[in-house]
Amino acid sequence: MRLVKVLLSISICLGGLVIAASLHAQSTAAVAKVNGVVIPQSRLDFMVKAAVAQGQSDSSEMRNALRENLIAEEIIAQEAIKKGLDRDPDVITQIELARQAILVRAYQADYIKNNAVGDDVLRREYEAVKAQMGDKEYKARHILVETEVEAKDIISSLKKGTSFEKLAEERSIDVGSKNNGGELGWSAAAAYVKPFADALQNLKKGNTTDKPVQTSFGWHVIRLEDIRPTVTPPFDEVKMNMQQRVLQRNFAATVQDLRNKAKVE
Repeated sequence: MRLVKVLLSISICLGGLVIAASLHAQSTAAVAKVNGVVIPQSRLDFMVKAAVAQGQSDSSEMRNALRENLIAEEIIAQEAIKKGLDRDPDVITQIELARQAILVRAYQADYIKNNAVGDDVLRREYEAVKAQMGDKEYKARHILVETEVEAKDIISSLKKGTSFEKLAEERSIDVGSKNNGGELGWSAAAAYVKPFADALQNLKKGNTTDKPVQTSFGWHVIRLEDIRPTVTPPFDEVKMNMQQRVLQRNFAATVQDLRNKAKVE
């Protein structure tokens, strides 16, 4: 969930009665009328707001283009209704799903708005992540195969002097790393599943596992290329990430609580 804080500042140098009249006029204003059907100003305002949020500049050209889109869509929608498409079961289902998705997003936005996370909580999350990642990063290569027999054969080939990179390109089933000689880049041990992480931490720089390592992905032959101290970005740089982590976790717990309370038959 991306957290967006919108600050609205309205400065009006008119009396209270004039302001009230202006707001009332805006609420009843129409962008256009198509075959007697009014397209409200609020619809255009919403689309402008969404476009600006995506980085577009508010301009008369953009507003005119959006107005034309609204008119075109209203014309097409009216024609669809004339043809009875609004009574088509698939169309009805799509409308219901769209309505539900909008309500879900509205609930998420309301949750974020009303469940601000304090800096004290975010700092505890930051320290917990730091502790989890540890004080070292590892640069590793691996060759992933489907069976232990294959992994043992690869270890035997390595002992005879065959290039690790060559074997990775030829035999690894990890499509993400095989073309780079099995290179995985720099990561903390916690980034890997436990058997892999344990094997990696027990290796010395430049060494390769002498036994295959089994994980849920298959069988690995691992080589440790290098080790370096973990460089942790300062809290202020990752504060938003910490906020997202905490909010996602808390929101998931809220949804689970609602699920537990719901009567599902």
